[in-house]
Formats: sequence, C-alpha cells, structure tokens
Amino acid sequence: MQSRSFITGLAGPTLLQDERAFLKAAAPWGLILFARNIETPDQVRTLVADARAALGWNAPVLIDQEGGRVQRLRPPHWPNYAPAETFGALHGRDAAAGLRAAWLQSRLMADDLHRLGIDVDCLPCADLRLPEGHGIIGNRAYGDAPEPVAALARAAADGLLAGGVLPVLKHIPGHGRAPADSHERLPEVTAPRALLERTDFAAFRLLNDLPLGMTAHVVYADIDPAAPATTSRIMMGEIVRGLIGFDGLVMSDDLSMGALAGSLAERGRAAMAAGCDMLLHCNGMLSEMEAVAAEAPQLEGQAGARAARALALRAAPQPLVRAEAEAELAALLGPSGGA
Repeated sequence: MQSRSFITGLAGPTLLQDERAFLKAAAPWGLILFARNIETPDQVRTLVADARAALGWNAPVLIDQEGGRVQRLRPPHWPNYAPAETFGALHGRDAAAGLRAAWLQSRLMADDLHRLGIDVDCLPCADLRLPEGHGIIGNRAYGDAPEPVAALARAAADGLLAGGVLPVLKHIPGHGRAPADSHERLPEVTAPRALLERTDFAAFRLLNDLPLGMTAHVVYADIDPAAPATTSRIMMGEIVRGLIGFDGLVMSDDLSMGALAGSLAERGRAAMAAGCDMLLHCNGMLSEMEAVAAEAPQLEGQAGARAARALALRAAPQPLVRAEAEAELAALLGPSGGA
C-alpha cells in the first residue's frame, strides 16, 4: 500500500491491536517515539519491528534525541548527553573543538538509535537563543548568531548521517525569538522582517540542503500576522521554500500542540494547504490519529519525491570505535561532560 503523508505516535511500549490495525489501514509514512514508548533496548527493538511489520515496509522511525532536556533515551540503558549550548560555548573558545564535539555526540547518538532500528533523529535545532525568547528553546540552541549555530547544526547533522540516521532540521524558520511555548499557546514574533532575514532565517538558509525539516508553530507578524508558519502559505512559500530555499521534506510540528486552533482535521487541512509535505501527530491518542489520517493525502508528487530523496540517504553506519569516540568527546567537553 502506498504511504500517506503523515507520521504518527503510539500509545505505549508495546504495539496494541487497534494500533496494528490502524497502521495497516491508514499507512502513515513513519512513526515517532516518545518516553512513554521507551523501557529497555529489547523492548524498543520489538516495538519498532512490530510497527514496521504492520506497515509492511522499512518505514522511517523518528525520535527526539537532542541531548540535555530533550532526550527520549536516558540512563540506565543509554547515556546522558550534553545540550546544544555546551557545544556553542566550546565553539566560542575553540571552533574546531566545538564542531568536532558536536559531530562526535551526534555520531554516538546515531549509534544508540541504529542499534534500536530508529533511523531519524529530530536534530539539529538551528533556532537562535535570544533574550526575548521563551525558555522552551533555551539551552537547546547552539548560540545567538546564525553562522556558528549553522556550523554546529551542520556538524551534528553530519554525525547522524555518518551513523546511518537522518537528521531533521528544526524549527523552520526559527523558534528562538518566540515569546511563548508553542506546546501551550501560539507565540507571536513582532521583529521586523529585515531583522529576521539577517538572523533567525539566516541560520536555516545555511542548512537548506538537509533532507528533512520541521516547522515552527509561530506567527511572524511582519510577514503573515494571520497564521503561524505551519499553516501559512506566505511563510511556507515565500520564506521556507523561497528565501530560505529549503527543498527537503517539510513536516509540521506536532498538530496536537496548543499553539494551533481548530479541530485536528482543520489543523491538518490547513498545514497541507500551506505547503507542508507531511503531517506530524505525536500524542498516541487513537481517535486523534484517525482524524489526522483522514486529512493526509497519498504521498506522491513533489512531497513523494522529497520523501524518496530523504530515504535514499539512509545508509549503513560508517565504522565507529565507540570507546574511542566516547573518550575523545569526554576530553573535549571536560570534567563536567557538558551535561
């Protein structure tokens, strides 16, 4: 069966019978895992394998494994990893060391993921850390200037790709200046367009060749005061595809977040109409999953081509001596480990 243009979450650590039936019938392009889906390595491998068996193909499986506050895989089974700001601080002291450390951490995270069958990581964040921004980004940002942020994000993306894991660039075109948490309510950025083009948007423009991207549920009032980027034809067409020049597959951020208005069906329709290639729904509630699935078209045309190009980058991991990589990363980060 041909896939449809959405990515879905699951309720818990095992695949339920109604979820199995849903996956077979609705044919989402991919899955996304959260902490509620994670217990042990063997359990995660089984969940991933069961879900792929229900879908009938080697569908992409996503996770948010950034390091710092946002990491779904945690001790005791997986390491604690440093937040992005650690690499930004190191880069400020020694650019080469910062880039190498960002690459190494992503390469190690990719090794963790690949062992579980997870092949897409929602990393890197190219959002800037700016004074007016809400703490939801905070130390998830590499810094406050577009060039070093983009360089570190590139290193992180390259580390994932070297480990056989696809990166997802987020949150296009920039969440760092948003004064509210979009999980809870809709943020509005009032900065002038010219400033955004020099700063927030510039970081993403330097990364416009990455294969996958995720939108920001943020209103940029000087460009489109009526709708957040996810559901704005102006933002998606003129800024994301135009000014930034991103031609990878663009997925919405989670449609169940508090920033968006209307029913799940209305949100899905609006995101697709704006120009998103893929809908993302994360909370694992089956009734909501079904509502999103009903609005997701067949994955074809330009969106299908972008999806195919992204999946073509999935490759066997390059050689890694894990102990050596861990030791090198620890030496670069220093006694605290940056966590």
